[in-house]
Amino acid sequence: QVQLVESGGRLVQAGGSLRLSCAASGRFSAYAMAWFRQAPGKEREFVALINWSGVSTYYADSVKGRFTVSRDNAKNTVYLQMNSLKAEDTAVYYCAASQKDSNSAGEYKYWGQGTQVTVSS
Repeated sequence: QVQLVESGGRLVQAGGSLRLSCAASGRFSAYAMAWFRQAPGKEREFVALINWSGVSTYYADSVKGRFTVSRDNAKNTVYLQMNSLKAEDTAVYYCAASQKDSNSAGEYKYWGQGTQVTVSS
């Protein structure tokens, strides 16, 4: 069992940066971790994935080159560094844990409560 708590979301201007954190309890290092987001009226979408060791990462095309996912297994924490933010990045951001490296939300059993990121243009 893994419990996840996101933090770091806030209002930021377009072009700015923000770092989200996701603190985990349980066997954190055994899981692949991902970030998803959901904007109002839209379906939840994949943002970024990092494998259990942190060696492999994968990004949605919409954030590639602007966002960086990382993890610190000693601190049971995964991060999402977001740079060059755009208005279309506005969403609730969720972290999730899975035993499988996947960009599909259905593969993720454990989810945090989400943190709101609002980018003003």
